[in-house]
Parts: sequence; C-alpha cells; structure tokens
Amino acid sequence: MNLMQAQMTVSTAHNALDTIVYAIGESAIGTILAARSEIGVCAILIGSDAEALEQDLAGRFPDNMLVEDEASLRDDLAAIARFVETPGIGLDLPLDMRNGTPFQKRVWDVLRTIPCGATLTYTALARRLGQPNGARAVATACAANAIALGIPCHRVVRADGTPSGYRWGIERKRVLLDREALI
Repeated sequence: MNLMQAQMTVSTAHNALDTIVYAIGESAIGTILAARSEIGVCAILIGSDAEALEQDLAGRFPDNMLVEDEASLRDDLAAIARFVETPGIGLDLPLDMRNGTPFQKRVWDVLRTIPCGATLTYTALARRLGQPNGARAVATACAANAIALGIPCHRVVRADGTPSGYRWGIERKRVLLDREALI
C-alpha cells in the first residue's frame, strides 16, 4: 500500500466514523431518538418534541454528519420501545461511549452494572469509584449521558431513595423505576 492509498483508507475510515444515522419514534414515555455511529448506539434521547431532540443530537455531535435513516434504525427503535414497556427483557445494543471524559466513562461503566429493578445512590456510586465526596460529580456525569436507557442513569437516586435530577424529566424517571420495580 502506498502513501496515497493509506491516506485514502484513513480518510475513508475517519469519514465513516463521522457519520451518525438517527431515527425518531414513539414509546410509552414519549418521543425517542436513537442514533448510531459505525461503532454502535451513541445516543438515545427522550422528549416530547422531535425537533428539540434533533437539536439536542446536533449539539452533542457538532462535528459529525447527521443523517436521518428510519429504515436502518427500525430495530433499535423497536428494542428501545420494548424495553420501556418490559424492562426485564433488557436492552442489548452495542454502545459507542466515545463522547465522554474519562471520569464520565467510569461512571457510565458502573451505571451499566446496576441490575434492572435496583437503584444506587449518587453517594454510593461515588464511593464505588473511590471518590466518597464525589456525588455531585457523579450527578454531572449522569446528566451528560446521551445514551438514556442503554446507560441506565435513571437507576441513580438521592440518598433518601427518591428519584431526582433526570435529564429526560423526573416523571419519566419515576415511570421507568416503577416499571423496573415490578420485575
């Protein structure tokens, strides 16, 4: 392979990673936007307004080409909607968690270990990370999570066990926790 071919290969690979396909659907907790890179799902956003979700996606991935493609994400949207309805089935999607700081990624890794139907306090999560005074930093990392449900930040609660501070709305967090509690 000569230098020109190597540069073209690197450029092609870089461009493929820069493209994010997304689609918008509905679930029992509202409108959902699923987005995927070549690596995996990089965003699951929840809201009431499709245009606001598209703007949120664009803000989170300003250097990427965003392409709406409902056909290629139909299965992902269906899996997400099924998970909302029946959380016990799990949500087994490949994730792309590149867009985060090293600390955020550590928090997100711990979040993924919280079983469906269980919760963990912000303080307990901070302690697991070796930062007993880091509850606020953990909350900030949860708020930065773009992969709702795939990285289950809704399972983190206040010290008294009550839900708080959910990027997608406290009512949605309550609904998700209530459904998971039935498992």
